Amino acid sequence: MAENIISPLPGIFYRKPAPDKDPYVNEGESVEVGQTVGLVEIMKQFTEVRAEVAGKIVEFKVEDSAMVNPGDVIAVLEN
Repeated sequence: MAENIISPLPGIFYRKPAPDKDPYVNEGESVEVGQTVGLVEIMKQFTEVRAEVAGKIVEFKVEDSAMVNPGDVIAVLEN
């Protein structure tokens, strides 16, 4: 069954903790409940986006450094 990871607020979505770091998670990798999959930045405040269920990341729907709105699907998770 597929689950969506949703943006909690508007801002810029980042898949990495810093430009010179590896992504939190890549497509095809498994995540645990509560694992960080990215960050949303709004006005220099960073909010972690976490998986609410365990599973495998099937696809990111948002590119790194792209704008997101509340409720936008960031990634699809298969559990």
